[in-house]
Amino acid sequence: MAMLCSYQKMKFKVNNSSDFARQASLELQRGSIQTPAFMPVGTNGTVKGMSVDDLKETGSEIILGNTYHLMLRPGDENIKTLGGLHNFINWDRPILTDSGGFQVWSLGDLVKISEEGVKFSSPYDGKKIFMTPEDSIKIQENLGSDIVMMFDECTDYPTTYENAKSSMELSMRWAARCKKAHKTSSALFGIVQGGIYKDLRQESLNQLLEIGTDGVALGGLSVGESKQEKLEILDFMSDKLPTEMPRYLMGVGKPEDIVEAVRYGIDMFDCVLPTRNARNGQLFTSEGVLNIRNAPYKMSDDPIDANCKCKVCKNYSRAYINHLDRTNEMLGSMLSTYHNIYYYQSLMKDIRNSIKNNLFAKFLKDFYNRRNLDMPEGPT
Repeated sequence: MAMLCSYQKMKFKVNNSSDFARQASLELQRGSIQTPAFMPVGTNGTVKGMSVDDLKETGSEIILGNTYHLMLRPGDENIKTLGGLHNFINWDRPILTDSGGFQVWSLGDLVKISEEGVKFSSPYDGKKIFMTPEDSIKIQENLGSDIVMMFDECTDYPTTYENAKSSMELSMRWAARCKKAHKTSSALFGIVQGGIYKDLRQESLNQLLEIGTDGVALGGLSVGESKQEKLEILDFMSDKLPTEMPRYLMGVGKPEDIVEAVRYGIDMFDCVLPTRNARNGQLFTSEGVLNIRNAPYKMSDDPIDANCKCKVCKNYSRAYINHLDRTNEMLGSMLSTYHNIYYYQSLMKDIRNSIKNNLFAKFLKDFYNRRNLDMPEGPT
């Protein structure tokens, strides 16, 4: 049964479902997104090695922009003066911007966190910067984001229950400030924190729903925890996340991680893996990961993936990609990145179609069989 949730800023409609897995439509000001969806990461206003035309060819409907990096260079005020991030990068489809919280967390001991905000030094010129939740919202609004993320503190792993609780509660106080500061017509997503502690995750979700949010993200699940711990949190949250809101799992991940998360009802994903791995010779295929740098591919006339319909697989051999990689030609990274992004978007399309046609169980079986992997048990 289709469920419709209408907000001032967006519309979200679940069209089909298979247990917890669901296929939906997310309508934003700059276009409609079919979910489950993968968002390529455009850290500095570009998905590395990809033009916007390339991104559209791969089927990408939304990309992610990085608040932290764009605030530092070229500056969010400059981007606003130049017509916003969409105009700046020539992308006319939706953009989600992260809050900067993860990047600040990744600085480790170089950042000082207080109730008011975070203090850190620019890695580019050493300039001292103080960012509050209100600043994060303003920066994202200057960029012209379609989906704005609330500023949060990413919980360390491993950490004690007491530290996870304190971190989560700080994030919720910051979330309330973000909600108050948010003034534009963009959608606003809250981030559930709490580490690996289920009761903290539940409390975080409860507080976010009380504060008010257009969508719910799960943060802090790609910071070093085991796969089993991640699945346990997804299992716990699967019947607690609001069915009428889009659900976003931040920073995940590998194809099998995405497939598993869809089983637990997740709608949106982002990760640097397809671009980063491409630059390191790791290519995703229907049968697993292929290392194009391996010697056997030096004389292989086969495409990267015989089951792939992208223009790279249609026009270039493994031998040629191997040659480009070995000679450090930038075209090698570009072609590899195009293939990897295309693979991810094709995977998402196959997932959506399987849910639409009530064939998701068959899709799962085929996915794991082709990779010679054991399929996890799934939601309980």
